[in-house]
Amino acid sequence: MDPFNALAEPNRRRLLEAIRQAPCTVNMLVSRTGLSQPAVSKHLKYLRQTNLVTVKPEGQKRWYELNATPLTQIEAFLKPYRPLLRNRPVAPEQPLELANRIEKDTAS
Repeated sequence: MDPFNALAEPNRRRLLEAIRQAPCTVNMLVSRTGLSQPAVSKHLKYLRQTNLVTVKPEGQKRWYELNATPLTQIEAFLKPYRPLLRNRPVAPEQPLELANRIEKDTAS
């Protein structure tokens, strides 16, 4: 599985977002995402297989951390589309905060 397929699943994106904020254990991810423990473990398996997360054992705990390296493949794919995103009109119902975030993301 590649990073594109791994991130196609919304629950994996939720887990990755939680891990991006700070390294997490499975139990922390269960409470932060509202997913069941088996679901978190299943999705973490895919994220590990695509190398989007790394695991650091600490005693009985396993800490999951983001590995951004595979995201470079997605970034390379999106590069030619950046000009289209910059020129995209923002929908009136779209929150200003989201519009600003899109602007910042496409500027870099």
